[in-house]
Amino acid sequence: MSEQNNSVLLVSMRGINKTFPGVQALANVDFDLRHGEIHALMGGNGAGKSTLIKVLTGVERPDSGTILLAGKEVSVRSPKHAQSLGISTVYQEINLCPNLTVAENILIGREPMKFGRIDWGGLNAQAREILLRVLGIDIDVTRTLGSYSVAIQQMVAIARALEIESAKILILDEPTSSLSTHETEQLFTVMRKLKTEGVGIIFITHFVDQVYEISDRITVIRNGALVGTYETQALPRMELIVKMIGRSITELDEMSKTKAEARKHISGESVLQAREFGQTGEVEPLDLDLHAGEVLGLAGLVGSGRTETAGLLFGLEAPDSGTLTMAGKKVDKFSPYASITRGLVLSPEDRKAAGIVDDLTVRENIVLALQVGQGWFNHLSTQKQSEIAERYVELLDIATPSLDQPVKNLSGGNQQKVILARWLATNPQVLILDEPTRGIDVGTKAEIQKLVLTLAEEGKACVFISSELEEVMRCSHRIAVLYERRKVAEFTGDVDEHVLMRSMAGGG
Repeated sequence: MSEQNNSVLLVSMRGINKTFPGVQALANVDFDLRHGEIHALMGGNGAGKSTLIKVLTGVERPDSGTILLAGKEVSVRSPKHAQSLGISTVYQEINLCPNLTVAENILIGREPMKFGRIDWGGLNAQAREILLRVLGIDIDVTRTLGSYSVAIQQMVAIARALEIESAKILILDEPTSSLSTHETEQLFTVMRKLKTEGVGIIFITHFVDQVYEISDRITVIRNGALVGTYETQALPRMELIVKMIGRSITELDEMSKTKAEARKHISGESVLQAREFGQTGEVEPLDLDLHAGEVLGLAGLVGSGRTETAGLLFGLEAPDSGTLTMAGKKVDKFSPYASITRGLVLSPEDRKAAGIVDDLTVRENIVLALQVGQGWFNHLSTQKQSEIAERYVELLDIATPSLDQPVKNLSGGNQQKVILARWLATNPQVLILDEPTRGIDVGTKAEIQKLVLTLAEEGKACVFISSELEEVMRCSHRIAVLYERRKVAEFTGDVDEHVLMRSMAGGG
């Protein structure tokens, strides 16, 4: 990387080192951010991206190294101190207050006052103006944040960060992971506007296409070390992926072979059969068939009913129409526990809220569902737990210093693998995987996709849900399309992407 004049740099981080118990998170890492640039920070899960950002924003203190802001060395003591220095951050996991209104979340700590009290009319008007001016969205700012979708909550978090006074450095950590294509374009429009105003933006994402659409430069970190910094247009996409995962890519070819092999093992008999199955206001009555050894993809836009369908099949809610049959037996009791006992499991869309249990260890998280299925009076010994957990840590290549490591200390991709390990340990007949690769790196994503096809080859049946159409097409033997919570089409074998997209948009 060429030397830069610190006077033109918003941020210059040099020789940053950070160690956690058993983990060298950062090893002598350098990073620069220029005025008016969008700089993508790339790397696999556990590469050190989040730690580097936490050092810059004062969440963590580096063991050694220096940070310069506009050429002046600083020691960032806390997130509040970082804000005072003009550094504003939006994290992947939304950290706003769902019980407060949208307006309160945007202007918390900066509420307009009138006669010594909060001016609620002014607060609401100001928040609405910010959302319209900054992001171009018009919503009811008097509603609680928690009543809106994850996508809207993400947009509110971004609007709040952009409005922090004198923000010159904006850090966006996976900001588009829950946004639709239209909302992502709105965000990119805002980012380009801020760029022209001299704001430096650090953009963390796992969407390679988005990196090439919006960023000026790319810095790649792998295993806590700097791989390099590159001009975006001078770095071919395949080279970027190779640098991120540290090995050449043959996963797609291997997955095609695995998918073709798995197709040979699909049984003609349905292991799951839904007829006119639905719930008023959530899922319109639909028919679904799932065979042993088959991956059924659910495709659809945000709000199409994919997650609601998954939850209904798993028993999070009881249907009010139709029937569900598993292995030839009609299901008459709907609950997660009943589903697990009959061999149907769900890996949920939101791994933080409904997946991992933060304060439990990797071992405890992996055996959790198996222990529930066996009953708490039939307690698994620690030795048995360790044997089971060790097997799946090795099978899924889960990166953890030990089985007793708190799962919250693992990267997002490894947390996702722990959730998959939990369900695999129950030896299920049917797996429903809702966004199993969201927010994780290219290498881990390929591993999980290949695992899904390998499970199918072994006779498991999978329902696979993803917002990435290419991923659905790559992994699925058959695809059901949902539109406005109705099943509108079904495709078997190879399908034209444009035909599939037209169905997703309601075009039949």
